[in-house]
Order: sequence, then structure tokens, then C-alpha cells
Amino acid sequence: MSAISTEKSFRITGWHVLAAVVAFFGVVIVVDGVFLVTAYRTFPGQVSVTPYEDGLAYNSRMARQRAQAALGWRAEVTTVAAGVSVAVLDAEGLPVRGLSVSGGLSRPATEAGRLSLTFAETAPGRYEAKATPAGGGWDLSVLARSEDGAVFEAERRLTWP
Repeated sequence: MSAISTEKSFRITGWHVLAAVVAFFGVVIVVDGVFLVTAYRTFPGQVSVTPYEDGLAYNSRMARQRAQAALGWRAEVTTVAAGVSVAVLDAEGLPVRGLSVSGGLSRPATEAGRLSLTFAETAPGRYEAKATPAGGGWDLSVLARSEDGAVFEAERRLTWP
């Protein structure tokens, strides 16, 4: 005689699938919530160390930019064998002579390797500075002051081989 098994075998039903999906997304939501709370608690949201002072200086910076635009000056920057050459031209395209020009070179993505530049007038309106930076991309910032107090600022991205 054969024995008849009355033991019930396990079957996955729709309720089991629903419970698994709800449990999975529940775990994901809890973990994301922990990450969000931790991120918000550790980042104060400040980009600047002195945001209030930066805000106060904003209007004077905009005034300087309007004064520079009124001058109509422009800079033509080139790299030369010995460094950097900057030609400052007025609104009519004539060279601007007798400026006191200074500047600096910095890497776009790091603070390392900054170079200060001192420019000398080598031709009317053309100012050159000696620099031998390593190859790659550099950001040039130039500040030129005339004897009558006019200020001209320029920034360019340069590449050395």
C-alpha cells in the first residue's frame, strides 16, 4: 500500500511578491533617508568663508566693471618663448602706453604652482613678463593701472606645450 502525503508544499503567491517588493523599497528609502540627513547635517551650504563681506563687495565690483567697460580697453594676450605678452588697446585700437601691469598664472584645478608676474613695457602698449610654467592649461589674470587711476582687469586661459 502506498502512503498518501498530506503535507502542503510551499508556493509563492502574489502576497509574497508584494511583501518582498515593499520590503525592498522600504530598505532603500530608509538608507537614502539616512544618507540625506547625514549630508545635510555635515554641509552648512556655504560656498564662501566670508559670505557677508562678499555680498558687501559685490556692488563695488560691479562699479569697477562698469568703469572698465566705459574705458573701452581690450587686451590681446599671447604666449611667447620667454613668457606672456599682453597688448592693451583703447576703444580706437591704439596702444595704451605707460601702464603699471602685474598679474599671475594659476592652474585651473589646483592651488599648486601659482606664479606671480611682473610686466614691463617692451613696445608701445605691449607688456611682457618672463614665465616658464609647466606644460598644460593655465589661467592668466592681469591688472593694469594707468597714471590717472584707470584700472583694467583681464583674465584668459592659456596653454603651454
